[in-house]
Amino acid sequence: MPRLNFTKKALDSLPVPADGKRANYTDTKVSGLELRVTSKGTKTFSCQRWVKASARPERITLGRYPNMTIEQARKQALHISGAIADGENPAEVRRQLKGEPTLNELFSDYLRRHSQLVKRSWREDERVFHKYVSPTFGGRKLSALNRRDFVALHATISRTAPIQANRVLALCSSLFGWAEDVGLWDSSNPAAGIKKNREKKRDRFLQPSELPRFFQALAAEPSDTVRDFFLACLLTGARRSNVLAMRWEELELTEGVWRIPDTKNGEPQLVTLPTQLVTVLNERRAHTTGAWVFPGTGKTGHFTEPRKGWERILTRAQALGIVKALAEVDSWSEQRIQDMTEKALFQPTDVIQGCAVALGKHDMTPEQFSLSDLRIHDLRRTLGSWQAKHGASLAIIGKSLNHKSVQATAIYARLDIDPVRDSVTRAVDNLLAAGGVTAPGDVVPFKKKSS
Repeated sequence: MPRLNFTKKALDSLPVPADGKRANYTDTKVSGLELRVTSKGTKTFSCQRWVKASARPERITLGRYPNMTIEQARKQALHISGAIADGENPAEVRRQLKGEPTLNELFSDYLRRHSQLVKRSWREDERVFHKYVSPTFGGRKLSALNRRDFVALHATISRTAPIQANRVLALCSSLFGWAEDVGLWDSSNPAAGIKKNREKKRDRFLQPSELPRFFQALAAEPSDTVRDFFLACLLTGARRSNVLAMRWEELELTEGVWRIPDTKNGEPQLVTLPTQLVTVLNERRAHTTGAWVFPGTGKTGHFTEPRKGWERILTRAQALGIVKALAEVDSWSEQRIQDMTEKALFQPTDVIQGCAVALGKHDMTPEQFSLSDLRIHDLRRTLGSWQAKHGASLAIIGKSLNHKSVQATAIYARLDIDPVRDSVTRAVDNLLAAGGVTAPGDVVPFKKKSS
């Protein structure tokens, strides 16, 4: 049997045997480690050791190359050799290898026994794992994973999504940490201690000039659940997960208070409900049944995925920005402004594409009016910024947003350094007024414009 130093270059260049034939190679570094190559090009690692009790060699299949790396194969071969040398039955060694969970199986346990029980964001854990981790490592046995694998995974994701790469690494570290706590993992955490990408704290929030078209776009949203959900996010400053899971039993509309029993920082929270939002919630209460303020059709019973609605709103807002700009530079008539505004609300993509040439004549592009950099979480930041703008102290902002630390709230002080004067209600009144929605304190009639 040919012997060679198993390297990636060497294994990748091995010839494919003729039809019906197989070729076997042994590693010069680890005794007993073999690689079998079939006529179809399949390469499989195995470990062959002499067993005294049976007076014959035993072969144990390890995994296929390149899904199993050379380093992982060597590690398992050494483990098997040691176990057999200690007198373990090869059949028991096979059973242990077969019974060891894969990363996918470990994550299923983690999701069921931990994440779903203690994290409102467990669906995000599920999405992140299946999108970024499972395709690469999901089928591997836990013992076949090491720190180098997670360093490589983080580096790969970082090329296009550096912040997401950090989130993936944090999830993997949490997964192995939990596995260690419950006795499913007895080695060091392979995803812990890896250097993460530097994150710059976002200070994006809705600017005064953006508010009118944002509110217009929101009011035109055909789904009242989507529309009211985003309004609640903006006017309460609450986290998306809390607003999605809002229950009627948590609300005292006559007092204008929302009592959230469980939040991200582990403590209950009292949220002020501005009178404008109370009006919207009272209307929802009259037309919805069940426990959830924003009911859904999935397993949770409540609305869970607002992204598509968010994209619709931002697209409408972009189209409205284009119409406003062209109306000013080309001196459109009132009728044309009205017609194009209507089209921007209900056929926004047509407006964005159709106005590209007209914008170009004024050295403008459709992208200049895009709000695609605005995230749902920025609605929460928007309330904090308007509180700072109108004089609220860091303590008041932190209390309204349920921040545990002053550091978490300090970002809003950078947005505006006006003297400390006011609180959430004044911030909401002024925010809505800047958006052209209502005079402070009046009701907000968010209704879809009839066609």
